[in-house]
Order: sequence, then C-alpha cells, then structure tokens
Amino acid sequence: MSAAAPICVWPVGAELGEGPVWHAAQQTFYFVDIKGRAIHRCDADGGHQHTWSTPRQPGFVLPCDDGGLLCGMQGGLHRFDPNAGDFTLLQAVEADRPGNRINDGYADHQGRLWFGTMDDGEENPTGILYRRDPDILSEQDRNYIITNGPAMSPDGKTLYHTDTLLRTVYAFDVDAAGNLSGKRPFIVIDGSGYPDGMAVDAEGCLWVALFGGWRIERFLPSGELIGVLPFPCANITKLAFGGANLQTVQVTTAWKGLSPAERLQQPLAGGLFSFRADTPGLAQHYISTKVQK
Repeated sequence: MSAAAPICVWPVGAELGEGPVWHAAQQTFYFVDIKGRAIHRCDADGGHQHTWSTPRQPGFVLPCDDGGLLCGMQGGLHRFDPNAGDFTLLQAVEADRPGNRINDGYADHQGRLWFGTMDDGEENPTGILYRRDPDILSEQDRNYIITNGPAMSPDGKTLYHTDTLLRTVYAFDVDAAGNLSGKRPFIVIDGSGYPDGMAVDAEGCLWVALFGGWRIERFLPSGELIGVLPFPCANITKLAFGGANLQTVQVTTAWKGLSPAERLQQPLAGGLFSFRADTPGLAQHYISTKVQK
C-alpha cells in the first residue's frame, strides 16, 4: 500500500481531526478539528502550519472553483475567508434539528457537493445524506446515526457512503444528473474499528480509515480487501491524496473517546500523519459556485 510507514508530521492534538483535503492551487492541505472547533492548514510535508478558530463545529472545508473555500459547519454551509478568518452563511442546514451537525463532505467531478449530517450525541438515526448542486439542496438518503466518507469511483458512476455504527460502507449508482439508485452494502467491517472517512485512488480502489481500528484498509472495486496499513494510534478518521504527484497521503486522527490511560499510551493520537502511496490518488474536485437559473 505504501513505501513507508506513516509518520506524524504535525502533532496538533486534535480531539476529532477530520476532513483532510488537498488544495492544489495553494499547494496545501486543509483539515478540521470538529470538537476543537478549528480549521488547520499546512504544506504537503506538514510545514507552514496555520490554525483558525470556528464559531461552531466544522465538518469539512473544500475548495471552490472561484478560489474560495466552503466550510460545512453545524447549522449551515459557510463561505470561509482564510485571510480574514471570517465565515459567511450561504445556506442554513437542518435548522429544525438543533441536535444534528454536519459531518463529512465531498466534491464530485461536476462540482456538486455531497455531505452528511448526524446526531451530535451519536444515538439517534437523524442523519441525512445531501447533494447540493450548486445552490439547491436535496436529500438523497436518511436514517443514519453517524454519516461518513462520501467518495466516488474514478468514472463518477458509483458513490460510496458510510453508516459508521453499522460498520457498513454502501455503494450507490449515480446517473449524470446526480440521482442515486441501487443502494447496496459494499463492505462490512468484521474486525475491530468502525469505517470513517474514505478516499479513492487512481486505480479505483477504496481506502477506508477505521476509527478505533488502528489502521487504514484498501479495497478493490469488487470489495476485496487487498491491503492494511497500521498506525500507532487507534482512531483514524480520514485520508486525502495530494502533493506534486498525488502520492503524498495525509491522514487525520483523534483522541476523542480515549481514556486518560489510553492517551498516555497513544501520545500521537490527534496528530496529522503522512505516508507515500505507491498508487496516486484522484485530483481534488472544486465545488461549483455557478448559481442555477
């Protein structure tokens, strides 16, 4: 799976690190700390680190086609200005569900945004999978306690989405208009850990981070497990390909849920890790800002 074991490039100590994304135009990675209410940015090697505080819990930050950034934050979708550190609400999300928050997000090849919401208390099936293209929000699937990891196959015809507590990654067929059909289990994790964030590489293989599982697993498009990459901490949350050849992988982790003793045993929990992949990833897509008429 990789030429070397993962190393911690930024011991940032995120309570719930999530959502790494490669911003090619800036040659930087962004990621969030959901519970720490922060957005972080660094170079591919972990250098030139910068952090911004967020007013509410952020689920993701993604680049837009006009050079800006979109932040999914509890209560709505916001425009994020890293120069001023300001957030501007673009669209409220689930104002009638104050116990929910936005979690993981993904931009597809047509500039559409896919993201999920979840019960912040992690108990009730109030989570929904949404599509936004680009200003119209539509519900695509529901009844999740914890949504995670929207990702797509290289041809854009298969969407992967996770029901974390069911330990199941689902696959959906996607038509040209972004409509979903044919929901089916793609993989079910039968070992330790819960499937969290995901990424697809240039060969169409799905890489799945396992919360509480101490590892990332790599699956063929058929669903066959073909690789396991161990980590020195338990809670692996998501990965993203980036760098000059899309072979630098950055991985977020979390100390959320660890006991004081476990945190002492896992001093790098919550750190940002990096490794080099033998297979490159897919180029990061940009969210379309063109408003539909």
